[in-house]
Amino acid sequence: MKQKIVLAMLVAGLALPVVGNSQDLVIYPAKGQSAEQMEKDKAECYTWAKGQTGFDPMKQATATSAPPQQAEPKSGVVKGAVRGALVGTAVGAIAGDAGKGAAIGAASGGLLGGMRRRDQQARQENAQQQWAQQQAANYQQQRAAYNKAFSACMEGRGYSVK
Repeated sequence: MKQKIVLAMLVAGLALPVVGNSQDLVIYPAKGQSAEQMEKDKAECYTWAKGQTGFDPMKQATATSAPPQQAEPKSGVVKGAVRGALVGTAVGAIAGDAGKGAAIGAASGGLLGGMRRRDQQARQENAQQQWAQQQAANYQQQRAAYNKAFSACMEGRGYSVK
């Protein structure tokens, strides 16, 4: 279980820089600007776009805190088996065979306890995946806003931006 969570977080962390790199812009000096002028304009537009959007593409992407971890069930199978055995003993005593009732109750309770534990783990893994997707989407939105601001600045200075 913990390995899957760590894997999901690792995948999310690796995906963010890749998303950022795929959104790099191509800038062409449309009015004959020199390479030195273009670098100066890029630096000034970087600062301006960062100030407008609050996003810095030069910083490594950071994520908000992950959703809270639910405490892992202690032992769904054992706990369920104990509960089932107690109920089975009572039912078996009424039917005339407490031992057989306890055995059937323990098996049924253990099965149900294991199923509950798997369901809880699946819900937790789903929450982790949704969180990772939300983080990637948030990064993409911030990067798109920055790119729009940076492009507007560069185009205003006479560059073609794609």
